[in-house]
Amino acid sequence: MDQQKLRTLVFEKTGVRIDIDDPIFALVALNEAVLAEAVERHVELLDDATADLADQVQALQESGHLSHAAVVRPAALLAPVPPTPPLQERRLIAIAGGAALLCAFVVLAGQALLFRPAPGAAPVIAAKELTPEQSAALRHGEKLATAVSKLDAKTRAAIAAEMQKP
Repeated sequence: MDQQKLRTLVFEKTGVRIDIDDPIFALVALNEAVLAEAVERHVELLDDATADLADQVQALQESGHLSHAAVVRPAALLAPVPPTPPLQERRLIAIAGGAALLCAFVVLAGQALLFRPAPGAAPVIAAKELTPEQSAALRHGEKLATAVSKLDAKTRAAIAAEMQKP
């Protein structure tokens, strides 16, 4: 698995840049591992089936139901099997590539759905200067607050009750 080649291929096909540390490469590795395991299982099944067939042919020959001449094959059939034709190889590569791209799409879609951008900084509002009337009202209010705090408790309660009215 050439990660650089895969990165280039994904960028050329989709325009999406992926990094070597991207989680999608973990899925590619997982895909390769699963594919290798499936191929191993199939090869074992084919070996077992071939051995069973050879045992059956041997049993038929020993019982006399099959002559040795019937089993003899021409030399052309005994030639080694050529490697996988390029068309089949390209088909397998296309299937593996499609599975990898599907996994990449699922990962990217999940990131897009689950990713929430960090909230921006709160806007800073610059306070305007107070007008002279507002400054005077604040000073007057501070004087009233000090004067009320010097009153007795009953009068302070009456003032607080009056201030609660609309």
